[in-house]
Amino acid sequence: MTNTPQAATLDNAPEISRTLARAFADDPMMGWFFPGGASREPDLVRYFTTIFTRQYGRHGVCERTASAAAFWVAPEGQEKSVPDAETVAELEEILGDRAPLFRDAVAAAAEQGPKEPHWYLAVVGADPAARGQGHGAALLRSGLAKADAAGLPVYLESSKPDNLPFYEHFGFTVLGEAALPGGGPALWVMRRAPRAV
Repeated sequence: MTNTPQAATLDNAPEISRTLARAFADDPMMGWFFPGGASREPDLVRYFTTIFTRQYGRHGVCERTASAAAFWVAPEGQEKSVPDAETVAELEEILGDRAPLFRDAVAAAAEQGPKEPHWYLAVVGADPAARGQGHGAALLRSGLAKADAAGLPVYLESSKPDNLPFYEHFGFTVLGEAALPGGGPALWVMRRAPRAV
């Protein structure tokens, strides 16, 4: 498998979760939720396994390449992709004493969320060993094409300022910046208008 996007299935959870754990090892928000330094990789793997197998893999549009993965949510999946009580309990167990910060951050991000119909890019990440090889870009182009075909904008949030130019290259603009509650990192909300196909 190269950097050509393919549909991700629940059977792919182990490799996708490991890839995303490596991809988000230096992400400010993940570092805030999981402050254990290098020892946090197993927690990140559990976190991504949970959100993939219980939310996005069931109600989203998930794709992968050999070294990256992306989780999207179309308008029709947005109500269903909200974590149920069992998923929340599992995430709280993984997060431990950081769970209240996570709940507050999710609520704050939801307040910033768009009211118009849209596609949502929940997660995109490439293994650092494969960065610069086009994996993330291929996944981004694939999802954006689906949103464009539906005539809908795309929203995302990023806590990593270094990623903003990458998203801007694909037509996203920053709508605003919010500090996460409890002294968390800044979170940038971005939007990309639909393009004619």
